[in-house]
Amino acid sequence: MSFFSSMDISSSGLTAQRLRMDIISQNIANADTTRTEEGTPYRRKAVLFEEKQKSFKDVLNNKMKSIIGNSGDDNGTGDDIGAGVRVSKIVDDQSEFKKIYDPGNPDADAEGYVNMPNVNVIEEMVNMISASRTYEANVTAMNTSKSMALKALEIGRG
Repeated sequence: MSFFSSMDISSSGLTAQRLRMDIISQNIANADTTRTEEGTPYRRKAVLFEEKQKSFKDVLNNKMKSIIGNSGDDNGTGDDIGAGVRVSKIVDDQSEFKKIYDPGNPDADAEGYVNMPNVNVIEEMVNMISASRTYEANVTAMNTSKSMALKALEIGRG
């Protein structure tokens, strides 16, 4: 695994967590939206992540190097390490809408109940803290990789 691989992996984590924070912010902003363009209350959105796969070319080149370099034995260099994370899709939460009694609301049904978005602000805040901490961890990993590279350059000077 090269210096740039670790930076690529950390940057993919930063990008994914930034998008996750954007979606969480959108959920919080729409926590009281009772009517969207479709005429329904806002539906909470969730981000799904998946491992970012290396390209076929990268995997093939790594395997060829290990076969040529040491008779096919795995040399333990980490060639099979993934390429980071990516957002696979953003999905709508299909859980039930909350119903509140508010007969004066223009979106109330015949019985006086209003369908409210399925957004729990407390849960969204917990998710925001989690995304923020993960983002910080990726920044720390990137800074550590950068620091190691600078130390290696100092060794070469001395």
